[in-house]
Formats: sequence, structure tokens, C-alpha cells
Amino acid sequence: MSPVLSVSAVTKTYKSGQIALHEIDLAVEKGEIFALLGPNGAGKTTLISIICGLVSMSSGRVLVDGHDIVEQYRAARTMIGLVPQEIALDIFATVENTVRFSRGLFGRRAAPGHIEQLLRDLSLWEKRDARVIELSGGMKRRVMIAKALSHEPDILFLDEPTAGVDVNLRRDMWELVRRLRDRGVTIILTTHYIEEAEEMADRVGVIDRGRLILVEETAALMRKLGKRRLSIMMQKRVEAIPPALAGWPLRLEAEGERLVYDFDAKAPDTGIPRLLRDLGAAGIDYKDLETSRTSLEDIFVGLVEGRA
Repeated sequence: MSPVLSVSAVTKTYKSGQIALHEIDLAVEKGEIFALLGPNGAGKTTLISIICGLVSMSSGRVLVDGHDIVEQYRAARTMIGLVPQEIALDIFATVENTVRFSRGLFGRRAAPGHIEQLLRDLSLWEKRDARVIELSGGMKRRVMIAKALSHEPDILFLDEPTAGVDVNLRRDMWELVRRLRDRGVTIILTTHYIEEAEEMADRVGVIDRGRLILVEETAALMRKLGKRRLSIMMQKRVEAIPPALAGWPLRLEAEGERLVYDFDAKAPDTGIPRLLRDLGAAGIDYKDLETSRTSLEDIFVGLVEGRA
């Protein structure tokens, strides 16, 4: 089965000579939740803007369900819903009229039932007759999401959708994303909340300085690159790691009250028994041990810093 989104050798170079994207190749399957991670300025928004037809690419090709975004722009764009970072609304229009008008722009017939359900899903139904100017920032963000979904797109792009919004909107947003995915909608998101990508995304792509450096299933990435962490709680505060332990990759945290050791849980020898023996030999007493797994954020930071 062909991917619903195919990006082939896409580049973007501005007139100033700045290269924003270096030959990006990406394929996203129908019904998938794909998270695009990267630091500010990495090229996430530029790539999304190209796919959505808001920015022209310098070279390459993008197909949306087989439709070329340049040669068949209207057919491709109709399949896409976009929630950009910036809030752009007619502040004097009502909530319901804003969403209805957006649906009409895509040539869709009026569907009062769909609009009502959408507004209810986003906790906007009680505000349907309110003008946008009267809404809080979080409510305006909900209206942006409703606009993007008004024409029932097959692919929904969410560019930092929950940045700076309240916890309730974030919860409602992810509940809605799950329902959309269950209906076969493909979700592509960028986010700074890496824990959300770890929980929600089927696959993760990491972009840095305009290059897509990794695309991997989230679970496989955690298995491949994720490590485990041993936290050793000190009986007494330690000012520095003793010379006898200099050969161990230890970090001193919590103002000397915790030693941290990262290890590969799948390795034949994790080194933990030897480490604990060496701690005893060095006269260091500890009161507790705690293990945890490396998070997707740790992996992301390691990948980006490794390219610095």
C-alpha cells in the first residue's frame, strides 16, 4: 500500500543562501501518528509549510495520497488540515461561523451535525455564539483546531499544538487525536513536549539543522537507544566522586546526595554488582537504589548533541 504522504529529496534554500532543508525523504502511512522532533530552527515548520503549500520548495517532490502538491495543488490541499503555531482568526466572527466558513472554503457542503460534534469535542459548543475576540488564548487555540478539522481532512498537521495551553486543552486535544486516528486520519505533529510524542506517536522523526537524521518506530527506538539508569541515594552527602571510582561513568547530582549510573540493560554485564562492591571498598554508604529507563527526551538530546 502506498504511503498517504511521500516526501522525496525536498530541499529549501532561501535567497540569502541559507539552507533550511537538505534533501528530506519521508513516507507516512495512512492512520499513523508521526511525531517530528527537533530544536528551534531545525526545519520542522518549514517542512510542514512546504507540504501544506504555504512555502515553495527549492527542489524535490511531495505527494499527498498520490496527488502532487504542485501540479495537483487543489486536490492535495483538500486532504490536509493544518493547525499552525500562530493563532490567525477573524476576531469579530463568532466561533460557529468561523468553523462553518472554513469548511466552505474547501468546497464542502454544509454539515451542521459535523460542526456541532466538532465544537462539542473541543468544548466549544457553549461558546458557539461568542465572538473570537471574547475568547481566552486556550479557547482561540481550540477554534484553530476546529477550523483545521472542519472539512474532514485525511491528514492533520499539528505544529506545536499544545505549546503554552492549559492542561485541560492538552488532555482534550490528545483524546481527539486518538479518536481521529481510530477513524483512519493520519496525524503529523511537531512538539516540544517529548513525553507526548513518546506516549502518542507510532513513529518519531528527528530533524536537526535541516537534516532528517532518524526515523524510527517509537517502541523500537526506545529498545535500540534507550538505556536504564541506576540512582544511588547517598547515606551522607558526597562533595566529589572519590578517585577510586574515577573509572566509572558516574554523575553526582542533587548537591552530592545522589550518584547516577547509566547502563545498557541488555548488555551481558551491566556492571552494577562490581560498582556496588567498589562503592563499599571506597567507604561510601548508600541508603537506597532506584532504577529507571531513559526517556525519549534523553535519546533526542543525545542524538542532537552527538552531531554538534
